[in-house]
Amino acid sequence: MEPRALGRCVLLALGALAWSLRLAEATASSEARRSVSPLVATPCWQAEDFVVVQDCAPCTIFQAKTMPECSTTSFIEQISCAVSKKEEYKSCRSVVTEAHSFWKFEGAMICVAVVFALLVMCRQRVLDRKALEKVRKQIESI
Repeated sequence: MEPRALGRCVLLALGALAWSLRLAEATASSEARRSVSPLVATPCWQAEDFVVVQDCAPCTIFQAKTMPECSTTSFIEQISCAVSKKEEYKSCRSVVTEAHSFWKFEGAMICVAVVFALLVMCRQRVLDRKALEKVRKQIESI
């Protein structure tokens, strides 16, 4: 393999790595977005025991616009606090969304692994050819 082809392999590998890092960064940044208002009191579920009244479900369009809990993960669950008897909403994570993100990350890592395996194979062939050429020249010089 000539140096140009090897250079292309390296560029391809770096591109795949950049793509996988961008995918991981996008996933992390979407989870990190939070809208915290300094005027809101501490929710009861942070200070006391609670019972889930309604399981984790996606926010409706109206809820997404009006409830700050929806801005974090786009999923909410309704809870009832034991001591204060308040009914509140709490942001939650969807198992399906988490599984989807996990498999996207796994797919990206498999692609990167395949690209680097191909790069190693190409480099090994180049080194093998150079070694054979060196041996051939030594034999010819005898």
